[in-house]
Amino acid sequence: MPARIGFADAAHAAAIAEIYRPVVESTAISFETVPPDREEMARRIVDVTRDHPWLVCEVGGRVAGYAYATKHRVRSAYRWSVDTSVYVDASSRQGGVGRGLYASLFGILAAQGYFNAYAGIALPNAASVGLHEAVGFKKVGVYQRVGYKFGEWRDVGWWQLELRAHEESPGEPLTIEAVRARPGWDALLGRGEPLVRAEAA
Repeated sequence: MPARIGFADAAHAAAIAEIYRPVVESTAISFETVPPDREEMARRIVDVTRDHPWLVCEVGGRVAGYAYATKHRVRSAYRWSVDTSVYVDASSRQGGVGRGLYASLFGILAAQGYFNAYAGIALPNAASVGLHEAVGFKKVGVYQRVGYKFGEWRDVGWWQLELRAHEESPGEPLTIEAVRARPGWDALLGRGEPLVRAEAA
């Protein structure tokens, strides 16, 4: 089946919420304890996409996964760094969806002028660690016993990816609107590129 990576909007909120719901309800992968509903997810998409990319991968017209970036920290000197997350529907894992989403996400972030991407992974999570390290993330440390869920204290490991070579005097990151207005936006999304193997394992 054909796979397509596109920019998320509120119309994708129900599908995204459904992918995320079992992660919140049944695992410690997410430190949320109440799954956001469609309305809350739509609000989050609108909020994130004011400044950062939120992508969906659709396989045969169905949302198979999503990835997004957010501000790494509030203080101004951090503004060239982002946190990233990727979630793939259980029926589409091991099919290249996560890698395809991240490839497009990193391309957009680099085009915006970001230099560092970080991923926090609740441990243990061998599948997520494997994906992140396969796309180039390097482990930088562990927050020990930083979260409490399902009756246990949980560690969170942190991984870092250099999106582009660091510059001595970096320019301000570009807005999503500015990058979308440039030629080559479709190429950044990976449309028509073999980024995703649509078949699930």
